[in-house]
Amino acid sequence: MKSIIISSNCSGGGKSTFTLALMKALLDRGFQVQGYKTGPDYIDTAFHTHLCKKASRNLDLFMMGEEGVKASFSKGKGNVGIIEGVMGLYDGLGYDSKYSTYHLSQVLNVPIIIVITPKAQSNTLCAELLGLLNYEKANIKGVVLNNVNEAYYELLKKMIEINTPLKVLGYMPSDERIELGSRHLGLVQSSEIEDLDKKIAIAAGILENHVDVEEIINCLVETEELNKSDYAEIKYDNLIFNYQSKPLKIAYAYDKAFSFYYKDNLELFEEVGQLIPFSPMKDKKLPEDIDFLYIGGGYPEVFEKELSSNKELLTDIKTKLDKGLPAYAECGGLMYLTKGSEASRLVGFFNGLYKMSDRLVNFGYAELQVTEENHIFKKGLKINCHEFHKSYVEVEEPVIFTLNKNYYGYERSWKCGYVKKNVVAAYAHVNFYGNMEFFYSLINLAYRIKNKEFKGGRNING
Repeated sequence: MKSIIISSNCSGGGKSTFTLALMKALLDRGFQVQGYKTGPDYIDTAFHTHLCKKASRNLDLFMMGEEGVKASFSKGKGNVGIIEGVMGLYDGLGYDSKYSTYHLSQVLNVPIIIVITPKAQSNTLCAELLGLLNYEKANIKGVVLNNVNEAYYELLKKMIEINTPLKVLGYMPSDERIELGSRHLGLVQSSEIEDLDKKIAIAAGILENHVDVEEIINCLVETEELNKSDYAEIKYDNLIFNYQSKPLKIAYAYDKAFSFYYKDNLELFEEVGQLIPFSPMKDKKLPEDIDFLYIGGGYPEVFEKELSSNKELLTDIKTKLDKGLPAYAECGGLMYLTKGSEASRLVGFFNGLYKMSDRLVNFGYAELQVTEENHIFKKGLKINCHEFHKSYVEVEEPVIFTLNKNYYGYERSWKCGYVKKNVVAAYAHVNFYGNMEFFYSLINLAYRIKNKEFKGGRNING
């Protein structure tokens, strides 16, 4: 596989639209394109997956570690890998560029194309590009200017190529036909955009007319060593029970309300059993005879009316959780398991409501630590995680996690996360590849219950 990274100087610089347009142009040329996303974002990966017809993969150095990132990268399918960056090129965690798109480019040894939107600049843009190039000596192969007209582009192209060693590969003019809608947590999901294929086709046509696609293809570098299927293989030898002889049946919520899942997490569940999707918006019952329930993040607040009207499923979920069904819920999944909001009722397993804020309640990477003894996790277990939400819960349940975040010189900590019966729920998103003990803890609980070897709490098998 040959690969390239698409980055920018900031969020909103044009990465997402350009990445989709480039993917479409390459697909139209007959390439088999594999999408990747730097960092924890779920929405961009869904766009990639929709377009490329294969699961896009997250590459998150903070949550997965270098070995986890390389293992996930190695599972890509195709002959061209397009890695979409996150935020600005050097934006990571703390005062340096650790865990940034640049850091990923160094770990994978993949070069970068910069997509940048000029803001009434000329020579200052050259200075900014020189800063991006030289701050950490990034391997930048070229620049694409976004949201500019032809005259402005010609001026900037000449300035950049005179004043910097960078080559300008073209531009993307402003066009309202290719704008992707946003909401309080970022872009609207791909599944909600009815004319998405048309938008992407228009964007690809614009790119073909104004960007040197062939030169971008020449910038791709071979990543064959990383794409070997046995690279940094994740091991499963810490599982207590033989999952091959007694596989689990695992149901996971998947529809417009719940779609935030890391592909690697789903694949790990597939390693220990059968993974069965269901729709909290439409299905009236959970899949039959399941051993574990997984509810990821999403937008339950957006689809609250549809979720709350599906009373049969709400009752079925609460009944099974009350009887001891093991479950793990993240962010939107936590909200779904509360009584709901002041306007609508949801599952009601946790005693309390969720409420919406007009600002981000928590955003960014954090370290989660198990601070209260329980029957699922060892006290003191530390987990690298990510939070990004404008909601909060007021739940009358014991809190078992403490989260810590370094805000550039001072620490901030807060409490979150609940264990009730055999259910774990928290706002934190976790990628299991860098937190395998967390995954083992969940699965070992399910195996103990399935094999009637669980000593504490109520056993769903009687």
